[in-house]
Amino acid sequence: MLKPILRTLLITTVLVSCQPKVNDIYLGQGIMAGEATSTAVILQSRLTVSDTLINGDLTGKEGIARFEIATEATFDNPMYSDFEEARAANDFIIKKKIEGLEPGTKYYYRLQFGTDKNALFESETASFKTLPGPNSSTEVSMVVVTGMNYYHFYFGKYEEANAYSGDDKSQGYPALKAIKDLNPDYFIGTGDNVYFDHPYKKNFDRAVKAGKNPNPGRYQGMEVVDEAGMRRKYHEQFAQPRFRELFSSVGTYWEKDDHDYRFNDADPYQKFPISHELGIKNFKEQLPVVDPDDINAKTYRTHRMNQDLQIWMLEGRDYRSPNNMKDGPDKTLLGTEQLDWLKQTLLESDASFKLLISPTPMVGPDDAYKTDNHVNHEGFRHEGEALFQWLVDNDFLEKNLYIVCGDRHWQYHAMHPSGIEEFSTGALVDNNSRAGRLAGDPDSTDPDGLIKQFYIQGDAEAASGGFLSVTVNREKSTPIASFQYYDEKGNLLYETKKEQQLNNK
Repeated sequence: MLKPILRTLLITTVLVSCQPKVNDIYLGQGIMAGEATSTAVILQSRLTVSDTLINGDLTGKEGIARFEIATEATFDNPMYSDFEEARAANDFIIKKKIEGLEPGTKYYYRLQFGTDKNALFESETASFKTLPGPNSSTEVSMVVVTGMNYYHFYFGKYEEANAYSGDDKSQGYPALKAIKDLNPDYFIGTGDNVYFDHPYKKNFDRAVKAGKNPNPGRYQGMEVVDEAGMRRKYHEQFAQPRFRELFSSVGTYWEKDDHDYRFNDADPYQKFPISHELGIKNFKEQLPVVDPDDINAKTYRTHRMNQDLQIWMLEGRDYRSPNNMKDGPDKTLLGTEQLDWLKQTLLESDASFKLLISPTPMVGPDDAYKTDNHVNHEGFRHEGEALFQWLVDNDFLEKNLYIVCGDRHWQYHAMHPSGIEEFSTGALVDNNSRAGRLAGDPDSTDPDGLIKQFYIQGDAEAASGGFLSVTVNREKSTPIASFQYYDEKGNLLYETKKEQQLNNK
């Protein structure tokens, strides 16, 4: 709950508006705003003993903190959240859902933190925007990403590629600078936000056998197998200066996929030291996705961004049937409850454009051997095809519905035989990208070439790291959705615009 408090009430507290001295207390992962709605947001930070990695990790520190929020950068008439304790049990994370905000408003916030209330430090100021909501046609813009593979960027892709060697390597992924330069309103991570299973021992050993001498990285443990290792992955990821800088000016939304849940193509039933339950817990702990006070909060949800755009964010791991189950009407990736919710909320929406944001592809094509998603023949194809048929039967071809997916390591814009189009974000990190599968490829999920490909990074030279940018605004009163692909340096690779169909009601 926000509390309006006058600055004069803080006369008994010493405030220091800078980072504290060495070996005191820091915010090594910066501050972050997540899951903004028209009237609420989740703010998050983490208290640490340093502002840089030490031996590949960023150790947490006990303390207390609260968020200060205002509509002006001067913090006139600020509001405060209650003080929260940073404890080992919650990985020293400070997280609070802030409610009672105004739609379509830019808010400034910072963290007051310390070991106790007698001497609080202030973080640098950050900002986010609440959603304009269904009564506003104000433009909204977002970038959508996947595949943020820390190991491949810093240490190389085993035998296939060398580590990134630019002079700016210490700052983090170049694509983050390109995103920052675009100045989007929101950042959406579709999953594979970290990689628990890289460096992957099998690939590492294969590279060694081939004489490639891969770099083991900062730690020798290979795949993560416990909660401490899972947390460490987030610490090293978000300690990068470019993440901290980017997240100081955008709101974020998050999904999880296999690598930041358990391991590659994981379902809830395969044996692994990281349990299904721990994979779910860690995602909710490390990112501002759900209200920390709501232990039963769902990670599938929908947001009405403005009058012309509504997005749906799907959960692809929690409710799925076993991957190796025979495909058919009883096999599900989304689960009955989520699928029913999706259909109901789609039918209720009158937004000009509707975006289904899925952690995994629904159109593809993908590699034929996989059994992980709605595209794979031995995966969950029956449910995927049934959903496409339902969308067609309910006139969503005329309701401006598009799919945005993560997971695949190449960018593409493709159309399912039903007419539904999909945009794949491609991997954020160049060293994590690869050539995509072409329609008609016998080793793909579309050997008959039924999928229409408008754009694809279909060969090794074309593949690059990067991201998808989506902007929805109005041109002469006509709602327009622009989809743009960029490489990791910020070069525009492909662009298409969609106008609202005249018969969309």
